Amino acid sequence: MEFPPNQGLDQEEVNEQVAEALEDNEVVLFMKGTELMPQCGYSRKALGLIDQHRDEYETVDVLESLDEFRVALEDHSGWETIPQTFVDGEFVGGSDVLEELEERGELAETLNAE
Repeated sequence: MEFPPNQGLDQEEVNEQVAEALEDNEVVLFMKGTELMPQCGYSRKALGLIDQHRDEYETVDVLESLDEFRVALEDHSGWETIPQTFVDGEFVGGSDVLEELEERGELAETLNAE
């Protein structure tokens, strides 16, 4: 049995999914894996940091179409690395930036949690 290298969504579908997620949610985390099963340490770290300050936020698992998500996200953020956090449609950063904001005591405010 053969498996084509990419069985995920096409670029147009991913672009639409990213745009809708950003439009419909105050806080969005594009990550590898799900809330229950993060698939990389950076995604797990970002999830944990957001979780400390927000009960409600959207997560999007990028693994089914990773290359397409990288392209779509780069159009919005200028970065292709995952995870990426957006607040009110604006790119905040990855887990490293979230960690820096937390250390400075600014993450809750950035996430509109207060």
